[in-house]
Amino acid sequence: MFSRGAHPGGLAERKALIDRAHALPVRRQCPLLKRARSTAYDQPTPVSEGALALRRRIDALHLAHPFAGARMLRALVRQEGHAMGRRQVATLMRRRGLEALYRKPHLSRRHPAHRVSPYLLRDRKISRPNHVWAADITYLPMARGFVYLFAVLDWASRRGLAWRLSKTLTTDFCLDTVQAAITR
Repeated sequence: MFSRGAHPGGLAERKALIDRAHALPVRRQCPLLKRARSTAYDQPTPVSEGALALRRRIDALHLAHPFAGARMLRALVRQEGHAMGRRQVATLMRRRGLEALYRKPHLSRRHPAHRVSPYLLRDRKISRPNHVWAADITYLPMARGFVYLFAVLDWASRRGLAWRLSKTLTTDFCLDTVQAAITR
């Protein structure tokens, strides 16, 4: 395994475009391909087995602690006896596409371009069951992703009429929940 050239557009792909046996010299091919001449001569450096084991360990720690960022992963790796810095862990996380899962700020703010719907129950007196229903959808964080919960509630009695869980956020399980509430 090599440290560079594994991803699309990487060193291996750029070097494949350059033909050393062609009549046009390499120093003329590189500007035509919009590549630096140094990429034609650069040799990928092999990654040591210890570094690969450390990368695999960071992947395993990220699966065990998906909320952990570079600082926390660095601390966990250091507890196991490996000397790594925060930036090195952050670079490895970025290369592998790992990101700490945590609640981001301002998720509930509405977009200024979206219109505000009128509140239709403003002057309505809700005094009996089955007069007004409410539906809500939310996500529940799990060990490996999210589960979505859709519930239909009776507004007067605050009773749950029907609810469903789903791994995907599609309309079919929402419609099934509403149908179950109607038949009940």
